[in-house]
Amino acid sequence: MAITGTTTRAVNGLATRWAEAREERTAGGAASPADEGTVFSPVGVWPLLALLADGAHGAARAELAGAVGLPAVECAAAARELLRALASVRGLESALGLWTARTVELREPWTAGLPADAHGRLSGDPAVDQPELDTWAAKRTGGLIERMPVEVREDTRLVLASALALRTTWLRPFREVPWCPGTGPWADRVLRGLSRTSELLDRVGVAETPDGHVTELRVLGDTAVDVHLLLGEEHMTAGQVLGAGVGLLADRRRVVSGFRLPYGEPGPGLHVFKSPSTRPLPPLLTAETVAFDLKARHDLLGLHRLFGLTTARDTREGHFPGISAAPLAIGSAQQSTMAKFAAKGFRSAAVTALGAVGSAPPEPRWITTEVRAVFDRPFAFLAVHRHSRLVLTAGWVTDPEPYPDDERWEDEAW
Repeated sequence: MAITGTTTRAVNGLATRWAEAREERTAGGAASPADEGTVFSPVGVWPLLALLADGAHGAARAELAGAVGLPAVECAAAARELLRALASVRGLESALGLWTARTVELREPWTAGLPADAHGRLSGDPAVDQPELDTWAAKRTGGLIERMPVEVREDTRLVLASALALRTTWLRPFREVPWCPGTGPWADRVLRGLSRTSELLDRVGVAETPDGHVTELRVLGDTAVDVHLLLGEEHMTAGQVLGAGVGLLADRRRVVSGFRLPYGEPGPGLHVFKSPSTRPLPPLLTAETVAFDLKARHDLLGLHRLFGLTTARDTREGHFPGISAAPLAIGSAQQSTMAKFAAKGFRSAAVTALGAVGSAPPEPRWITTEVRAVFDRPFAFLAVHRHSRLVLTAGWVTDPEPYPDDERWEDEAW
């Protein structure tokens, strides 16, 4: 089943707003400073919000539908369609989980279309329920996320969760080398550098955006999932770079391909030059970046306006009569995420839960054009489903992996 353009635009729109909202948090907020590395999954939270919108009423319904980006009457069908479509993406494991207390009777129209094995029961004893939900999270992500991000309490009446685990192997792997950037915030560090050379200049490009130029390097995986590395101008923030990257997914015409780039430095981290050669060679693209391993946890209620949960937090009344006659309010909303970019491939996972409650060279004779793309300072990334351009995972890299001291270290199997 294909992922529709309407759903893709809605999910990617949430990704952009999430990146922007993270930077708008005040210094006293619960979020990490905007210049720290992070990883988040818009596609992990979007279907949960859409399902809640379908069962909500009043202001909560309007706020949730606004966060989803669709009319409330369309939210349930879109969420179910997306969940079914995600199951067909190669290399992506996805699951939906729903647990309710025995006092909560679900309305059949709301549960229609949900996976048959999605519904479980809460015993009312957190000592029993928490391990069960933690086991579900670990199993559904292949151990990449070990615990359910929400804490089950005695007053928890409903938990709605999604789990995603993505694995892809590069069509063309990188060569791993120790790398010491000469300038910038990573200078004087020995990093796990990744380098590769190809003749496919169209894998890199530059776009002019309202906030500045952005260099994009697309790294293709073998499961129709690609990772786009995005380097903005030095003054650009993480939100601006991520927002620009999502915008480019919708309008590829804005990207000037590597084949059309002029000599010089046409974009951030880009160098296009004539290179002497001892034999005739096609134009070459050399990409240099770093390995990274990110983990993050997000309190979605800390950004309740972004996720349409402002009214739904109010425990003085119930907000979801379309889900159950039992009065329900959102008491907790969390996401745990991870992403690992390495020489052989990429993997990421997210669990989102809403709780209610060379010798001397010969003489050169030829000249070839070489494009060199260097990601040697903080940059953004998007893990993207190639065909629909749906953003699965997004993040900002500020602390790349150091080069290992132990020479016996081997890259794990992908």
